[in-house]
Amino acid sequence: MPDTTAPPRDPAAPPPPPIRPQVPAADQTLRILSFLARQRGPVPARTVATGLGIPRSSVYHLLATLQEHQFVVHLPEEQRWGLGIAAFELAGGYSRQEPLARLGRPVLADLVDRTGESAHLAVMHGRDVLYIVEERAPRRPALVTDVGVRLPAHLTATGRAMLAALPREQVRALFPDAATFADRTGRGPRRPGELRELLREVRERGYAVEDGEVTLGMRSIGVVVRDHAGWPAAAIAITWTVDGGRDAASVSPLVTQAADELSRRIGRR
Repeated sequence: MPDTTAPPRDPAAPPPPPIRPQVPAADQTLRILSFLARQRGPVPARTVATGLGIPRSSVYHLLATLQEHQFVVHLPEEQRWGLGIAAFELAGGYSRQEPLARLGRPVLADLVDRTGESAHLAVMHGRDVLYIVEERAPRRPALVTDVGVRLPAHLTATGRAMLAALPREQVRALFPDAATFADRTGRGPRRPGELRELLREVRERGYAVEDGEVTLGMRSIGVVVRDHAGWPAAAIAITWTVDGGRDAASVSPLVTQAADELSRRIGRR
């Protein structure tokens, strides 16, 4: 039989030319999305062009197309571009396809054992949070946070924890006016200014609280889970009844430890 083994490469020979993408526009589009995902906030188009070595005119055309499909948002006052709602939905889709849920389930089970309260894990899905894990504590009331349920992010402890970790420009793009604020119990922020103040308190405190905004008589505390780049990948929360005698400050260290552990498991250093 003929010898089909490839001859060894001459170390003195020049390296092979890079493989050129067969669809340059698709390649550039994906590179732009990846570039924006690595930034700490929205950036000018020229920064994208310079960072990726793509002609500025091409960057503008691609950004305009991505904006039409809500993968990016444009902040005209600042002449900057950031990730849009559709990009967050993609991230949520990845999370729903098990890796985050599988890693988070034992962390939540341990949190339930330590607190005696029900716990849940949620990801952002546009202006909502989507619950991907729920661990019910024994002899505790049923909650609305079943797996697959979506709730308005600005009303929930998990949503507030994640929104507080996003760049302010991104929050403004998600909640530009009063029409974007859903209501469940008559409580919670109803305008962008009220949400900004609430998220400022979350950042100062290190955790988010919710008191009757989702279900009257129920309280929650949530802490953000960050990925390897420091972005909010998810949030962990526990929920208890108002008459249960607990306060958020007493359980915040345990929820924070759980969120930090899950952050470590998904790659944050």
